[in-house]
Amino acid sequence: MTHLSFYWLPENRALIEKGIQSEFAAFLESSIESGKITLPPIPEVVTKIQRLCSLDSTTVMDVADCLVEDPGLTAAVIRIANSVIFNRRNIQCTEVVTAVSRLGIVRVRDIVTAQAIEQLKNSVNLSKECNRVLRQSAYTSKELAATMVMVTKEFRQTQSPDYAHLIADKALLTGLLADIGLFCLVHEYYLYLEKGNYLDSELALRIFNALCPVASRMVLEKWGFDSDFIDVATNQNSQNLDVEVSYLDVARIANHILMFRRKDENIDEHEVEVDITGADILYNLTNLSDSEFHTKVQELIRACGL
Repeated sequence: MTHLSFYWLPENRALIEKGIQSEFAAFLESSIESGKITLPPIPEVVTKIQRLCSLDSTTVMDVADCLVEDPGLTAAVIRIANSVIFNRRNIQCTEVVTAVSRLGIVRVRDIVTAQAIEQLKNSVNLSKECNRVLRQSAYTSKELAATMVMVTKEFRQTQSPDYAHLIADKALLTGLLADIGLFCLVHEYYLYLEKGNYLDSELALRIFNALCPVASRMVLEKWGFDSDFIDVATNQNSQNLDVEVSYLDVARIANHILMFRRKDENIDEHEVEVDITGADILYNLTNLSDSEFHTKVQELIRACGL
């Protein structure tokens, strides 16, 4: 076996990284399949709602009754139901049954899950490095989600029936949950370090980037999320959709815009397949000034109520 002192030699580095990634991936997949994976510790009410959404017999009242067990989440759902993005008819509601009825059972599940994950990323108490990774993830996912909403609204403003299936609130939630598997990876890394092992943080970050899509797919499938969420999380189109633009296309356009904003050196390798409308949207949003773009992103984050 190649000695670790030779790790930094170019001919060995890629090989060793690949070996570590494969071992980590195999461990993660085995843990999830056996039910032993450290899933994000979301509130019990969220878990109950996820189970309810898997049952055909579930009603609005069932979900509302479950929500009231957690006053904080109840208040959040009512607030979000009244937000600009989710309140399309601009009619305010003040009680949970109306909020759940307006949003729909599945959308409530998506919202409470996203809310729980965003709070977790900013409040979890792991190592300093792990906390930093999760806080950065919270910021990045909000930025991606807001940009996806921006792109979706641009498509919808054309009033073309080709884009009528795109909904701003779903674009927002697919963006927010795109890297949900990161928590599993970071937590496993934390446990690995707690046992007295060592893994360079830069190498760990590269492993996170490589394995996050796999972990996210596993979590989203376990929690019953649909293919649009999974496609965005994995950056792979698993559906034969008869649509001009999918949520994955929206995510890729949004990510390209953000890469351009960050002056990411990898942008030349980031290919985006778009129609003429998508190309116009890409051009318009990349030509906004930094201050104007940042203002729009912040307004959308505030408008979602999360």
